[in-house]
Amino acid sequence: MGLSTYRPALDNGITSPYAHLRQYVVSSTLAPDTDPAVTVVPDDPSALVRDLKGEVGTALDVWLCGGGRLAGALLPEIDELLIKTYPVVAGTGVPLVDGAFDPTVFDVAERTAFPHGVISPASPALTGSNKSCRS
Repeated sequence: MGLSTYRPALDNGITSPYAHLRQYVVSSTLAPDTDPAVTVVPDDPSALVRDLKGEVGTALDVWLCGGGRLAGALLPEIDELLIKTYPVVAGTGVPLVDGAFDPTVFDVAERTAFPHGVISPASPALTGSNKSCRS
């Protein structure tokens, strides 16, 4: 996750917001000893993701929890997008992917619409093309 995503937890005294997961925070300013369960990544988050993807025998899913700037930096490493949309227009906000214009094509693997007020469990992982998108 990026520091901007991690900051609200820190501001409320929570140094390990995803204690059930391996946690990495991309930041060049955060102290590396903020929490023993959190690894601070000062540079090159793409190298970290490649290393995680290359771990043998772990069957890892690597999830990005952050804003558009981190997503933009990691775009070449993203294999699947899960995009949630809500029928509300709020105005300005954080871009989904920030950075230079660089069209990246994803195949739509699944699209599900739910009636108002219905919550559904997450769909199982997708298989198939190298890059996919669910919305």
